[in-house]
Amino acid sequence: MTYAVAQPLQAAVFTALQSDPALTTLVGGHVYDAVPQGTLPDTYVRIGAETVTDASDGTGAGAMHRFIVSVITTAPGFSAIKEVAGAVSDALHDADLPLSRGRLIFLKFERAVASRGDAGASRQVDVRFRARVEDD
Repeated sequence: MTYAVAQPLQAAVFTALQSDPALTTLVGGHVYDAVPQGTLPDTYVRIGAETVTDASDGTGAGAMHRFIVSVITTAPGFSAIKEVAGAVSDALHDADLPLSRGRLIFLKFERAVASRGDAGASRQVDVRFRARVEDD
C-alpha cells in the first residue's frame, strides 16, 4: 500500500473542479480544500474526508481512495444544490486526471447524500467518489 499518491490525487481533483466550465458557471471560483475565514458565499464546494485502503497487487503499490466532495448552500430548497452536485459528479466521474506522482486507474461516482443543516437553514450534498491509484 501507499499513501504517497493522496496529495497528488487531491491536487488533481481540486484543479479539475476549479477548471470545470459548468461548475464554474454555478459557483464561480468557490471550490475549497480548506474553507476560508470570513463571510462565505451562499453556495460553495469543499473537498472533504477521505478513506484509503490498500490496493497493491503483484505489479506494485496501489491504493483505493474513497473521498467526499461536499456542496454547501444557504439557498432554500434542494434544486439548485443538486444541480451543483451534478456538475461535481460530471466533472469527476470517469475523469482522466494527470497526477504529479503515480497514476490514476479510475475515478468513479459512488453515492451522494443530501441533507439539511441545523434548523433547516442550510443544505448539503456529500458526493462520494472512489479512485484507484498506482504508484510509479
